[in-house]
Amino acid sequence: MPDQPTDNKKRCSWCGSDPLYMKYHDEEWGKEVHDDKVLFEFLILEGAQAGLSWITILRRRENYRKAFANFDAEKIAAFDETDVERLMNDAGIIRNRAKIQAAITNAKLFLQIQKDFDSFDAYLYGFMPDGKPIVNHPQAGGLVASTAISDAISKDMKKRGFKFFGTTICYAHMQATGMVNDHVDGCDFK
Repeated sequence: MPDQPTDNKKRCSWCGSDPLYMKYHDEEWGKEVHDDKVLFEFLILEGAQAGLSWITILRRRENYRKAFANFDAEKIAAFDETDVERLMNDAGIIRNRAKIQAAITNAKLFLQIQKDFDSFDAYLYGFMPDGKPIVNHPQAGGLVASTAISDAISKDMKKRGFKFFGTTICYAHMQATGMVNDHVDGCDFK
């Protein structure tokens, strides 16, 4: 049986009582981030998560950090077939060739967006109303999987060549990095 929360804090129900999930919920999810390195980390992790549960990726996050050069986009963009094979043999990450190759491709495209827009953050926030994050007020069970903004961002990124970044993954990225705050009303971490 998972550990039960002992702090009596009210949380969004999706994080349950898993200590790792609770820590992520309390300290990261919905918190505004403007650091390109962190935005890139979540780009890699969200792409790895496609089709899997987020807790699966959270449990492997440190392995991803080691395997993917501490989420250094320039280093990952330079990965070659030898690196792909190394990663395919790394039991600490999701060993999916398409996702690994997408991470390398996405790193190259991320660097291009930084050049074109001065930062990935500026690019993303260019889609946001008034360039600011959105604070939603969902009720328990009222979270959405995508929005018109995530549709627009993922469509633009797909045109640029990004892989594993559809509208649902994009919206999860927006939630993870605080572009939207979807903590339910009554959550102590809103």
